[in-house]
Amino acid sequence: MDDKPSVLFVSVHNAGRSQMAAAYLTHFAGDAIEVRSAGSAPAERINPAVAEAMAEEGIDISAEIPKALTVDAVPAWDVVITMGCGDTCPVFPGKRHEDRPLDDPAGQGVEAVRPIRDEIRVRIQELAAELTGAPGRGK
Repeated sequence: MDDKPSVLFVSVHNAGRSQMAAAYLTHFAGDAIEVRSAGSAPAERINPAVAEAMAEEGIDISAEIPKALTVDAVPAWDVVITMGCGDTCPVFPGKRHEDRPLDDPAGQGVEAVRPIRDEIRVRIQELAAELTGAPGRGK
C-alpha cells in the first residue's frame, strides 16, 4: 500500500453490508483510498437482494466474490470497520477500529435491504469526506 489511507470493511459473510460499504467508498473516494472487504465466514456469493439494491444506485457489485478475513493482512490497514459481526470479528490494537452494527440483509428481500443500504451510504459519505478532506462524489 502507498501513502493513501486504507480501509477494510469486515462482516460475517462478506455478501452484503461490507460489500456495500466497500463499493460506496470506492464510488465516493475513487482511487484516493485503498478499499477492501472480507468476512469471518464468507458466503459463496453476493446476496442477490444486496446486488439489486446497489444496482438501483448505479453501482454493480454482482461480480464481487466474498473473501475470507485473513488476520495476517489486517495490521496493514489504517481503518478496520466491522459491521455487525460481534465477537466473530477480531479487534486489532494500534489501528483505528470501529464497530458499526447494522441490520443483516441475509435472507431479506430488496425492500428490507434498501434502508440498510441507505444508512451505509450516509456513513460512507461521511467517512470518505473525513479521509480525503473532500465531500464524497456521486449521490
